[in-house]
Amino acid sequence: MTLILASQSSGRAAMLRAAGLAFETTAAHVDEEMLTASLRAAGQTPRNIADALAEAKAVKIASRLPGVTVIGADSTLALDDGSMLAKPETPEEAADHLRRMAGRRHRLFSAAVAARDGAPIWRAIGEAKLWIRPLSDAFIADYVAQNWDSIRWTVGCYEIEGAGVQLFDRVEGDPWTIIGMPMLPLLTWLRATGLAPQ
Repeated sequence: MTLILASQSSGRAAMLRAAGLAFETTAAHVDEEMLTASLRAAGQTPRNIADALAEAKAVKIASRLPGVTVIGADSTLALDDGSMLAKPETPEEAADHLRRMAGRRHRLFSAAVAARDGAPIWRAIGEAKLWIRPLSDAFIADYVAQNWDSIRWTVGCYEIEGAGVQLFDRVEGDPWTIIGMPMLPLLTWLRATGLAPQ
């Protein structure tokens, strides 16, 4: 049985490869910004939005590929005041996001949804709490300049498995959720369905 990751995230693909899974990747091309805005307007939480985005990606690809299992994944970031940060569109916006997060805690929700024949068949959501240390403007400017090509694709402007680890004082949660997918529940499910080695 074929497994597809409906994501262009290098971090998510690397996690699946490191776990020894055979899979293909394809982009779902879901309008994440529009869907997020609609869900926020409807009063949905960042946790539920991550789940809905992951489901939209998985279902979109699975509806075109009968019998294929598709994994959609997405992450959302919420500050303690309830506001959400999206992927930065410019280096200046990335710097602004980092200034807003500096010296504060935020919560990261990473969801994975499996779909087959156009319908969701499994889901899991992981949560991590992360504390970014106080950051100087000079550090932020240098960090963004050196890492823009990779952080532009992340909701928190960091890849914790790389230079982003320099941002943090404290982290609660598993590393896979922070990178972008609740791997342990996903692997348990994939083994139960025969899509991962027992």
